[in-house]
Amino acid sequence: MKPIQFSREETADITAKLRTYFRDELEMDLAALPAEMLLDFLGRQIGPFFYNRGLYDAQAVVAKKTGDIVESIAGLERSNG
Repeated sequence: MKPIQFSREETADITAKLRTYFRDELEMDLAALPAEMLLDFLGRQIGPFFYNRGLYDAQAVVAKKTGDIVESIAGLERSNG
């Protein structure tokens, strides 16, 4: 599977959020490079869990819509009598 890659802008936005979180919640200063390294680690190690959850959620939506379509088509059936 191809690793997720973010644009420079996305990476800057995400690392800024990480740095703010560390500052506000943990009272720790996180420099830009360690923030990017943390983002890379999270993407490799934890990202697949979020990605797979998104896939499962999408599958559930598609399954529900498919069921709705099948019901709609069944409602179009005509009786033979």
